[in-house]
Amino acid sequence: MKEEVTNPWLEIPLEEYEEHMSSPTVAQAQYLTAVLKGLVQSLSPSSVAVLGCAGGNGFEMLSAYDLRRVVGVDMNPDYIAAARKRYEHRFSTLDLLCYDFLSRECLFEPVDFVFAGLILEYIDVEESLQRIKGFLVPNGYLGVVLQLPSATVPHLTPSPFKSLMKLENFMKLVSPTDFENQARSSGFVIRSANSRTLETGKAFYEGIFQRNKGS
Repeated sequence: MKEEVTNPWLEIPLEEYEEHMSSPTVAQAQYLTAVLKGLVQSLSPSSVAVLGCAGGNGFEMLSAYDLRRVVGVDMNPDYIAAARKRYEHRFSTLDLLCYDFLSRECLFEPVDFVFAGLILEYIDVEESLQRIKGFLVPNGYLGVVLQLPSATVPHLTPSPFKSLMKLENFMKLVSPTDFENQARSSGFVIRSANSRTLETGKAFYEGIFQRNKGS
């Protein structure tokens, strides 16, 4: 009988993940928060969903805005518990869901804006887009951050936290061109796209997509 493979995201302690992501050699926690902040400022949504929210990535910034509702989704129950402890009193409505968001059990009232930052590297893109479309109101927005390949920087930054190394064979970079084509096929319109390189040398694609009202 084939042994079931445990998703590595269920085995990475939140403290190790957060220290890794915010360390100077990675600096992706700060980067994702800045991207999310910029999108919330420019799109002015009244409701936001963060997919793969961990312990509340970017929530400290979201609490400064007049948001009617914030949704956080993550499959790791320890991450969701930490997000609830940190932020349950910071928003008028905070819905925290412990699911793989591709699961049919993951359901919530559609929002104006969904943020998917560095999560699509670990899941099926086509299926993700179909699920995300259902999470959005007609004409709602999707903000995406994808890691770009590099000839000089490894996909997964070396870390003193060995638990993070479990992601090495689980991570698969997504081609922005392929993603844009799949997004169009799934009923999204691309509104903007650009790339950014951090001081660490890693480069990222940033895209804003809008759900076609008729899709």
